[in-house]
Amino acid sequence: MNAQIIAVGSELLTPLRVDTNSLAITERLNAVGIDVRLKAVVGDDRTELARVFRQAIAQVDLVVLTGGLGPTSDDVTRDAVAEVLRLPLDEDPAIVERIRQRFAARGWQMPAINRQQGQVPRGAVVLPNANGTAPGLWIEHGAVMVLLLPGPPRELMPILDRVIEARLAPKTGGRRLYRRVLKITGRAESHVEERAQPVYVRWRDAEPPISTTILAALGQIELHLALISGDRARAGEALDRAVGELVAALGDSVYSTDGRTLEQVVGGLLREKALHIATAESCTGGLLASRLTDVPGSSDYVDRGVVCYSNRAKVELLGVPESLIAEFGAVSEPVAEAMARGIRDRAGVDLGVGITGIAGPGGGSEAKPVGTVAVAAAWGALTMVKTFRFIGAREQVKHQAAQSGLDMVRRMLLAPPR
Repeated sequence: MNAQIIAVGSELLTPLRVDTNSLAITERLNAVGIDVRLKAVVGDDRTELARVFRQAIAQVDLVVLTGGLGPTSDDVTRDAVAEVLRLPLDEDPAIVERIRQRFAARGWQMPAINRQQGQVPRGAVVLPNANGTAPGLWIEHGAVMVLLLPGPPRELMPILDRVIEARLAPKTGGRRLYRRVLKITGRAESHVEERAQPVYVRWRDAEPPISTTILAALGQIELHLALISGDRARAGEALDRAVGELVAALGDSVYSTDGRTLEQVVGGLLREKALHIATAESCTGGLLASRLTDVPGSSDYVDRGVVCYSNRAKVELLGVPESLIAEFGAVSEPVAEAMARGIRDRAGVDLGVGITGIAGPGGGSEAKPVGTVAVAAAWGALTMVKTFRFIGAREQVKHQAAQSGLDMVRRMLLAPPR
């Protein structure tokens, strides 16, 4: 079974309001094996909404509309649906009376315009709304199911959950959508695709078939695997095998297959090895330490973080030799190494990280353009250091630098200390 979601409201076409309802609806529908194929956002225009709705009922099994069920003139969802399905609108006295009672309970008189919310396309099933005035509506039009839901999430979700349990789940035969997500860092999207595509292309004709989507985010790539099945155990086994094949192809670039963030993975390794970490950051301004401490319980392994933005701070707080800065520059691998070793030794911890770079937009040169960042980690006799050339605005450079610092620590902890 497949579906389309239509979010109604002119405010959703502005920067002032984001359509989050569609995400929640998609999650609920996926859970019972209904695949959301399309989403659309339509303003409060009856003609345009009718056009989009007419297209939707021609190509999916279920159309879910949210919003536009209020009492004002710009609430056009009922009218547009009734027009396309050629259903007359009849007033439901029970709805009007319930709305009147809601107003009376607050000592108010119901405005006449609220009667509009009692208009029901003929043959539709009214879905009571305990948290608002606009009821939901369920319409079966030939082979197509149509669900109208109010816009406010606290009203929408209880109605949707009841419809899924009573009307949709029984139609899917116990089938549901199962997912796995692989999180990858240290590789470009094209590199990931080059390695992963020969693996996942075989799954499209498998039984059950597994679909794969590759998503690029700042500092990482995600591979989303999904299949629809009525057998939970079989689905789990198929996805576990698929994840194993991809991990084998991509190696230690895969840092998570269980939903954990990079900082959670690093924190888990530090706790497992009973190690403590300290950070010395220049261009990232404490972002690496912030991400490490975003994880609950991080006091088990995070000791301290120092922001050494100036050269003087690097010398005074970390013991970086002035001669090193003079010879190689503050943004260099030797200085990053000295920062990592300096914070490790002065904090008396197991592992230190140093980050120094040019976040921009100014400060770059031909030899060291904006986005040049040196990252180092020191653990015992083991030291890792690398110079990166990140692209993007200042915040993006800082994020990628912190991501690379976390990933360097992860890779170091996976390697045996020397």
